[in-house]
Amino acid sequence: MSHSVKIYDTCIGCTQCVRACPTDVLEMIPWDGCKAKQIASAPRTEDCVGCKRCESACPTDFLSVRVYLGPETTRSMARAFLAQVYLIFMTNYFPWLTIVVVFPIAAGSLIFLFPHRGNKVIRWYSISICLIDLLLTTYAFCYHFQLDDPLIQLTENYKWINFFDFYWRLGIDGLSIGPILLTGFITTLATLAAQPVTREYQLFYFLMLAMYSGQIGPFSSRDILLFFIMWELELIPVYILLFILYTAGGSVFLLMGILGIGLYGSNEPTLNFETLTNQSYPVALEIILYTAFLIAFAVKSPIIPLHTWLPDTHGEAHYSTCMLLAGILLKMGAYGLVRINMELFSHAHSIFCPWLMILGSIQIIYAASTSFGQRNLKKRIAYSSVSHMGFIILGIGSISDTGLNGAILQIISHGFIGAALFFLAGTSYDRLRLLYLDEMGGMAIPMPKIFTIFTILSMASLALPGMSGFVAELIVFFGIITSQKYLFMMKILITFVTAIGMILTPIYLLSILRQMFYGYKFFNTPNSYFFDSGPRELFISISILIPVIGIGIYPDFIFSFSVDKVEAILANF
Repeated sequence: MSHSVKIYDTCIGCTQCVRACPTDVLEMIPWDGCKAKQIASAPRTEDCVGCKRCESACPTDFLSVRVYLGPETTRSMARAFLAQVYLIFMTNYFPWLTIVVVFPIAAGSLIFLFPHRGNKVIRWYSISICLIDLLLTTYAFCYHFQLDDPLIQLTENYKWINFFDFYWRLGIDGLSIGPILLTGFITTLATLAAQPVTREYQLFYFLMLAMYSGQIGPFSSRDILLFFIMWELELIPVYILLFILYTAGGSVFLLMGILGIGLYGSNEPTLNFETLTNQSYPVALEIILYTAFLIAFAVKSPIIPLHTWLPDTHGEAHYSTCMLLAGILLKMGAYGLVRINMELFSHAHSIFCPWLMILGSIQIIYAASTSFGQRNLKKRIAYSSVSHMGFIILGIGSISDTGLNGAILQIISHGFIGAALFFLAGTSYDRLRLLYLDEMGGMAIPMPKIFTIFTILSMASLALPGMSGFVAELIVFFGIITSQKYLFMMKILITFVTAIGMILTPIYLLSILRQMFYGYKFFNTPNSYFFDSGPRELFISISILIPVIGIGIYPDFIFSFSVDKVEAILANF
């Protein structure tokens, strides 16, 4: 690196620059009378270090230091810059989670600056944002997350509001990394599936990206007030896209519970999850707080009898938003039950878990039998989602390593399967303009690709061996049987009742296949187009089918995330 020290002819000869220079670059030349001429020079410019002390010392402000970079210097500086960037990306101090949470909604805000010239550019821009965020999440997980560490990793802690000691706290562990990756994967495919949306498409894609940020936020929050803020952030686009008021009512109980645990026993609010985990409460207060959170998460999951909003919402919404609703939003409620109810209120959970087991068993049978009586295709799939969420409730209520791991696996498994079934139902509606099963028939011959994929994913939903649903439900059963919490007769009774629900599952799923694809073709359906799945639809279907089969063959990949964290949670029971 070489520097040039330029001395103007207005120099007054004070020699301040020479005294300030740490090297011998500057030297004085004879003074030329009273004229202000150049009296300093820099003959050895290669020795200049570019500190600019001479420039600062000059009282006339006419001395300047300019930096000249040669080709070799430019390359070496570029290599040094890239090395610094590499070191930043390879350390755990880089704010990975903040970027992953904020990037979708921040980039989505730019959508409104795009011109109104069709939705193609905006659609691909939104898909690119989702894909970049998913890749960042995957990179952070692969290079900075230790599977054998049950503690919180990739922690970020920034003071946000000084008034009441509110922090922006983020972090992930084995319980949250799976739902975060699932969120990125399903949201990217749902954005790709939203191609037919042509009305208010700018607002639609912005809400999809805002929902993405709102969904990742609760999974990565380590501050319970931040958890609530992210929970509410997700509800705003959900309300606009789906017009769901029911889940907003559950937020009242969520806020009541947060205020209760935050203000208990201290003059200052306690909001940090790590502090709250070690907090003890009176039994009566713990039961009240547990009930408040249970109601909030039961609405979201949903748990009967707070499930009635789900079928109607699925029946009216676009299938891209149905993918997010079935694949991610329902799982947020189950995640909250584990993260808050189990971790923070272990004594109350021990009291409530038998009732959760009873509710889970009833939910499986009730939703499966109700699903069979639905004429609307999307409502039938919605009730199947309610039925499968019953297995998650059973795993959470079992208080066993096997059962809780099975519940976490069911969260991931049904996230894929539920999203795929609603996507296929939506693609069928795009062609037939029909949702009532008794008006369909004979679709297998004109649409063999949709028929094949729909059949395979229906088999996954009814827990066919080799698919993720089979492994998840089987492990939940083992968790019930091996649980030390319950008497032998109660375990047998719960297993028997749940097995009845599993028998009902193939009945309504095979009935869907029979009514849609078999029989004779209806020719009196106006505005119907019997063409098969295109490249975009095939790509989305296969992208979901691959992890469903992969998890069914090798479920240890999911268990490697959660097994240590599950042991840490159950150590309190």
